[in-house]
Amino acid sequence: MFAYYLDLALRSLARNKALTALMVLAIALGIGASMTTLTVLHVLSGDPLPGKSAQLYYPQIDPQDIKGMMPSKEPPEQVTLIDGLNLLHAARADRQALMSGGSAPLDPEKANVDPFYVETRYTTTDFFPMFDAPFLFGHAWTAADDEAKAREMVIARALNDKLFGGANSVGRTLRMAGVDWRVVGVLDKWQPNPHFYDLNTGSYAYGEQVFLPLQTMLELGLDRNGSTDCWGNGGGGVGSILPSDSCVWLQFWAQLDSPAKAAAYKEFLVHYSQDQKALGRFQRAPNVRLRNVMQWLDYQMVVPDDVRLQNGLAFGFLLVCLVNTVGLMLAKFMRRAGELGVRRALGASRRALFTQLLIESGVIGLVGGIGGLLLALFGLWLVRQRPSAYAALAHLDLSMLFITFVLALCATVLAGLLPAWRACQIAPALQLKSN
Repeated sequence: MFAYYLDLALRSLARNKALTALMVLAIALGIGASMTTLTVLHVLSGDPLPGKSAQLYYPQIDPQDIKGMMPSKEPPEQVTLIDGLNLLHAARADRQALMSGGSAPLDPEKANVDPFYVETRYTTTDFFPMFDAPFLFGHAWTAADDEAKAREMVIARALNDKLFGGANSVGRTLRMAGVDWRVVGVLDKWQPNPHFYDLNTGSYAYGEQVFLPLQTMLELGLDRNGSTDCWGNGGGGVGSILPSDSCVWLQFWAQLDSPAKAAAYKEFLVHYSQDQKALGRFQRAPNVRLRNVMQWLDYQMVVPDDVRLQNGLAFGFLLVCLVNTVGLMLAKFMRRAGELGVRRALGASRRALFTQLLIESGVIGLVGGIGGLLLALFGLWLVRQRPSAYAALAHLDLSMLFITFVLALCATVLAGLLPAWRACQIAPALQLKSN
């Protein structure tokens, strides 16, 4: 029966090509605009570590002085060096990593490659297993290397391809910031989006090329970047290279593999704050937060406001297109009152006619969905031409491809409900008499 109704729908659509084209165009424009913005929103608000993000937490404590204290005020978004090292050495989490971003000059061995700056992550060894960073060659440095301030590095695959032609570079030496470093590992392609573990250096399409032990960076006084928030007389630390003890500038992450461990860790943060206040370092009452990755991204509002606004406007435009489609379908179906009346007189039920008209709406939606897909691909190409940091991420994946056609079919079938119902209410006797 479906094949029969489909044949009737195709014949009906072919009889009035102009009206059919207008309905398909309306659906295609609405679907194309909404799927372009929805895809961008989907990419920017996605989980950077699916299956792992619920176990990764960002602790916050409040070491500031009394000045400016307000009830329920959020604690600083980073930690001081002292607190970061204290939390690290306390080892109360399954894994923990203390880190900061920076950049350093690299002097390649190749004579035909000039020295250049590379984006650098100063961190601790748990960084790699915590964030599921895959290794192409070698491995991370060890916890003992952290404490020994070893001059070892992990490099990204792109840098390995540039300097060593993609060969296994483990054991090779690179000179960076005037110091010789031994390569112990090469990461495979890995670039979480958003760049959740340090949003200060960039939210999207950002990835470090070199990873170095944090303790070694502190010893050598290597350059760093990112935000620094100080209070009191806080400013530059030793030699004004590193921030002082009254500045927050490091990120600290903890892996807690169960809700019970997360609750216990939050209690530990409260007790730590109390202890530091008793020692005279903290002046405020304990003020702690513990958010997992997705909660942290929501709190940071990493999705740009203009993307959310554009998404709302695009779906508003889709609604306008659907209203126009409803009007066009109503005109088309009511124009066929005579045909439908004859079918009713020959024994066709209202339900059969209703099904036939909805299948016709579905065909319009399917064709409109194809047109909308092509417009969405074009729209995403235009997004990729923008200078925004997230522009390169605007690609349609399989899930969004599926949603495109589901949305097109559902939208047009819903748009066809009222016109189909109205057309089926016409009394066949009146149509036969008028004919």
